Amino acid sequence: MTDKRPTLTIKPKAASGKPAAKPANPAAQYARPKPAGQPAKVERKPEAKPAPAAPRRPAAPRPSYEVKPQFQQAYRPDLPADSLALAMLGAASAVAQVRNGTALPQALSNVFAAYEVTPQGRGAIQDLAYRSMRGLGRAETLLGLMTTKAPDVPMLVGLIECALVLLDPPEGEQAAYEPFTVVDQAVTAASRHPDFAHAKAMVNAVLRRFLRERETLVATAIKQPLARWNYPQWWIDATKAAYPRDWEAILAAGNRHPPLTLRVNTRKTSVEDYLRRLEEAGFQADRIGPSALRLKQATNVSQIPGFHDGLVSVQDAGAQLAAPLLGLEPGMRVLDACAAPGGKSGHILELADVELTAVDADPQRLARVGDNLGRLGLSSTLVAAEAQTQDWWDGRQFDRILADVPCTASGIVRRHPDIRWLRRKTDTRQLTTLSSEILDNLWQMLRADGKLLFVTCSLWPQESEAQAAAFAARHADAVRLDAPGQLLPSSGAGLDHDGLFYALFHKKAA
Repeated sequence: MTDKRPTLTIKPKAASGKPAAKPANPAAQYARPKPAGQPAKVERKPEAKPAPAAPRRPAAPRPSYEVKPQFQQAYRPDLPADSLALAMLGAASAVAQVRNGTALPQALSNVFAAYEVTPQGRGAIQDLAYRSMRGLGRAETLLGLMTTKAPDVPMLVGLIECALVLLDPPEGEQAAYEPFTVVDQAVTAASRHPDFAHAKAMVNAVLRRFLRERETLVATAIKQPLARWNYPQWWIDATKAAYPRDWEAILAAGNRHPPLTLRVNTRKTSVEDYLRRLEEAGFQADRIGPSALRLKQATNVSQIPGFHDGLVSVQDAGAQLAAPLLGLEPGMRVLDACAAPGGKSGHILELADVELTAVDADPQRLARVGDNLGRLGLSSTLVAAEAQTQDWWDGRQFDRILADVPCTASGIVRRHPDIRWLRRKTDTRQLTTLSSEILDNLWQMLRADGKLLFVTCSLWPQESEAQAAAFAARHADAVRLDAPGQLLPSSGAGLDHDGLFYALFHKKAA
């Protein structure tokens, strides 16, 4: 029996005067990761019957066994390390992994390990993967308009979508490559991969058709919310419900490239002195907070003056509000719960000589807290534990607690554009339940007259304001103090931060 390779049919142009058939809803792609293809069933042949003996029960039907195709996402073709074709394959692999439930940073780590790429190649793959996450809904819709069915090979889908993202940059953004280069390199990438080398002609046909009919295809695509906003429908609906006047601006903000914001370590230098040092090194920056500087041109952290000496850290300006809100004083016992990767821990220790305990459930991420503090010349007690438990606690109460609890991270989607495709509508309820357990547990660890700062990087009221109100209702000794509340993602001349929520509580003495 021959192995018939999966193919993809290009949709013909609609006949004159007749509307084209409505494509399948591309949003369905994100409801659940789809299997790679319709597997063949292999039935075992019945064994020969033995000679008649004593009567016995009829045998239960034998199960069928599915043969699932194995795709080679880690296959590294023989392509130049600095070629766009290799970058497109790497990004396509990352996109396929995200669709299967892997967070983009981990997906990229997998790609880098498999491809053994140069630093330049890593940068190109990462840039294209992040671009693709921001434009995935539109690319998915365009592919649906031009084909009768999506390809069965996940990486082939990712490759075409990465190419469409490059051919169709956001309005006002200059294309990174010439169109003919994108098409040529996409076809080259397809031709070198064993899973879809047979589909190189189809890749060429789809991309060339897009270039010929771009205006019509884009006009049709953006009538669908998925393509217009590049978010799943449930996310769009949730934003509309929570912010009926601002929802469009919020969604648009999440599609922008985030700035590189620094926090100046005032233990080692002043903001003014560091600004001068930046200028001397050829960097321009705007001050957007007490210790926050936004670089006008993003760069690798290794090139930032004084970074390795601990003069600055990378941290969003909104996140830099946390440590000052705690009202720290020397000698205090402070807990940073859910501490990884350690930005807030570092800021706490920069502001005051306190006894800090940093807790996180993920030992690998907790190690990053230690690395970041070491770069700053600071230290704390690191504890790998779940914040909703007490088996790690020595019973000594804390003066201050920072509870940066788990959430959907809907407020930092511009920095983590894969979140929108990984999250599900039901995640909000589940994470809200977990966060309330953490808050109630930590409240027992706070001494009378102490303060607890509740932080989320979410935009959904269930995880932020409603959670804070419910916490106050459960604890009669919790007095809510002034704090910023809900910060919507914002950028401007003197302001630039993610979407965050802050609620500060004082614990009354008995």
